[in-house]
Amino acid sequence: MAIAAAKRYWLPLFLSALGFFFQLVVLPRSFPPSHYDVLGLKRNASIEEVGVAYDELASKLFSELDPPVTTEHVKIRYAFELLTNPLWKRDYDLFGIDEQLHVINKVVNQYGGETFSKIDLPLINASLLGLFSDAPNKLTPAEAISVIGKSKPLLIQVYSLGSPRCAQFIGTWKMIGSLLEGVAQTGMVELGDVQLASYLAETKFTKQPYFRKGLPALVAFPPNCSNANCYERYDGQFSVDAIVDWMATDIIGLPRILYQSKESLVKFIVTSGRHKVKVICFSKTGERAAPFVRKAAKDYQAEASFAFVLWKELEFSLWWNMFGVESAPAFVFLKDSYSKPFVYHGALESSQFQKIMEDYKQHELPQLRSVTSMELGCDARGFSRAGNDTLTWYCLVLVGRASRTMAQMRETMYRVRDMLMTGDDSDYARKVNASVPMVAATALKENRLTFTWLDGDVQLKYCQFFLDSEFYKSCGPRRYENDSDVPQILIVRYLRNSTEDNVEADKWKHFRDQYMGKDANAASQLIARYTGSDDVKEIIQWISHIIERGDTREYPYFTFTSPELVAEDSVSMWSKSKGILPSRGSIKRKLEKLYLYISDLVTDPRVGPSFLLGACLSFATIWLQKNRTIQPATPVSHQKGDPTDGARRPPATERRGQEAQLVVPPRPSPMKNPRMPSSCCYHQVPTRSSSLVIY
Repeated sequence: MAIAAAKRYWLPLFLSALGFFFQLVVLPRSFPPSHYDVLGLKRNASIEEVGVAYDELASKLFSELDPPVTTEHVKIRYAFELLTNPLWKRDYDLFGIDEQLHVINKVVNQYGGETFSKIDLPLINASLLGLFSDAPNKLTPAEAISVIGKSKPLLIQVYSLGSPRCAQFIGTWKMIGSLLEGVAQTGMVELGDVQLASYLAETKFTKQPYFRKGLPALVAFPPNCSNANCYERYDGQFSVDAIVDWMATDIIGLPRILYQSKESLVKFIVTSGRHKVKVICFSKTGERAAPFVRKAAKDYQAEASFAFVLWKELEFSLWWNMFGVESAPAFVFLKDSYSKPFVYHGALESSQFQKIMEDYKQHELPQLRSVTSMELGCDARGFSRAGNDTLTWYCLVLVGRASRTMAQMRETMYRVRDMLMTGDDSDYARKVNASVPMVAATALKENRLTFTWLDGDVQLKYCQFFLDSEFYKSCGPRRYENDSDVPQILIVRYLRNSTEDNVEADKWKHFRDQYMGKDANAASQLIARYTGSDDVKEIIQWISHIIERGDTREYPYFTFTSPELVAEDSVSMWSKSKGILPSRGSIKRKLEKLYLYISDLVTDPRVGPSFLLGACLSFATIWLQKNRTIQPATPVSHQKGDPTDGARRPPATERRGQEAQLVVPPRPSPMKNPRMPSSCCYHQVPTRSSSLVIY
């Protein structure tokens, strides 16, 4: 019986035990006696009331005999010192902040067994207060409203003028602000701004605001975040490196830049794409990349690849011979494997680094790629960089494989472009008739002429189409190891159909876009190849003649579909690498949030009563099910004139069985006074035909 009862009542018994456990064990630990309880006062009593209560207790406990130090004595003195300091009392009353509670155990262990008069008073050290006179970026409520929710990320430190931990953190905070400059804004909010501080605080189930990790508390607003549903709290180690990395990675979404060894650096240079400038940063300490460098890696991911190298004195000769680096810190900007890198020795600020990146973010000549052809005006489907109304424009393309000859030819073409940009001040303009070269210079300044280069190793089909039978000299893999690389120059003239301005042209354009696709050629193309020497003056002369003839002579409007450029990798290496990008929605982060929610839930005063109420309802349900009575079946009334005089009529199923098995007995012999026994179940009805009636 006991086992059966236990099985029946296990749920309400379990809920009852759980409810009493919460009420008697969990809640007392979650809500320990306050300092007001120690002094026998109500919550939020005034400073004057605290002083009076302390004097009364001191007169009783601290008698002339000067008793030994006990925990009770120290608690009373600690509560008095805490609640008579306006800043400490405010923080404790509003947010439950009590940073120096460990002093009680420290004093008891240090002075245990000795008299109270030997304790050094005061117990709480207030020497660190007042160190926030030069606190940077203090935010008022109005200023906070103006910066929260903007496109730039924001990191806020919630602090208190009465917090020793915040006073010690102020130096670290200044370093964090300097490292985040140009990437994110920073600000400080004091607990005296109660409304703003409460908005940035967490909330218990009792609706009281609090800071789980105490002060200082760091709250970050991602770009365009303006409410409590999207801002993030920092709960890691309070160091410069950890906080800056959390802000840059998790909040702003900047990539981490990996360190490369001397072996892996060669692979990095080869595999990161010839169209990209390599930015190599040498560091002595091995620290993480500064946020402004990481931001540049994200902003210039299509033009540059970034890597860090740990400087070692033993590798000095290697880095000197390879890049010309003498010491660290240093920044190397490598545009081509065969060109001389630009090296900057020393530390860089955000503005300086940004300026250098703008100057060295791409090659002297832009590369013709699938993602740049429209921008450069070197695509028949697009228009000139001079505007959509321009009828004729030109694209000069240097084609070749990666080699020293190609690197030298690219420098030559850069000098050609530079000489044309200088105009009449150039040496060539003074020596040669300026009328012809000015045609090319004018076209270049009007953005009708573009200089670019094409990677022959990658763009094999494009090269083969434009160079025809001589493509093997400049494009694709070398047929023989001894094959020489011959960079070649060609100009493509684009002519927009001027008749597209009339109605018929609009109809044709509509037909072309609808049935042939919007990528159909919108301009005719004519190709001219250069067969002269590498002399700059000769190249300029040739370019000028091509442009002059292309602008003045009429040629047939000839369109054709050129091969598509091979789509080179436009995604940076860091977006492919595991662990380099942040993962704000990771399973680990979700589990951490679930753990914090459960930790807060067990301190809810409503949990214990809820379990007890569930136990009562479960008890009541089981009791009702056990004691529910089953109503008896209503007896069937007998027919009128039943001679059985109230004898029980068998159930219907039994009657049907009797009907099936009934055998008519032989008629009894006549008697003088026949009498039917009361137990007889049938009798003869005087009818014309004899039958049986069953009752």
